[in-house]
Amino acid sequence: MAIRPILPYPHSGLSETCGPVTVFDDHLQDLVTDLIDTMRAAPGVGITAAHIGVRQRVFVLELTPGNVLTYINPEILSRSAKTMRHVEGSVSMPGFTEEVERPSQIEVRFQDAAGMEHRQAAEGFHAICIQHEIDQLDGIFWLKRLSKLKRDRLVKKWEKSRKP
Repeated sequence: MAIRPILPYPHSGLSETCGPVTVFDDHLQDLVTDLIDTMRAAPGVGITAAHIGVRQRVFVLELTPGNVLTYINPEILSRSAKTMRHVEGSVSMPGFTEEVERPSQIEVRFQDAAGMEHRQAAEGFHAICIQHEIDQLDGIFWLKRLSKLKRDRLVKKWEKSRKP
């Protein structure tokens, strides 16, 4: 439907917690479609409603081309003790990445665009992506998962890149 503007880091909207979706209607489906279009245009493998300034608990992932996963009101039910490191970034901070450590396996409960509830076990990159996007819905920008030294260095480079 539409490619929406993405909030750039450090926009205050990226630090706000998103509220639950309570109405599953055509407006929600339009939001999901806009998220998919915006994610692909960015480009990225995932995007939340928060990235486009919508305070609802919705995100989409496209880990393999043509296979879009939609998560509404996601909640992590369990996390493994085993962790893994993976390079992360954000559509709100394009071109900037760093390794983040997260649990390597999770179980998540969520709804689809029709409101049907699902449970899903995810591991590896899929688990990392879900945790990353849920963090964003909770107002936790991925940089907060870095050490202060790495975060400060990356933010300084980001700010320098944005100056005319």
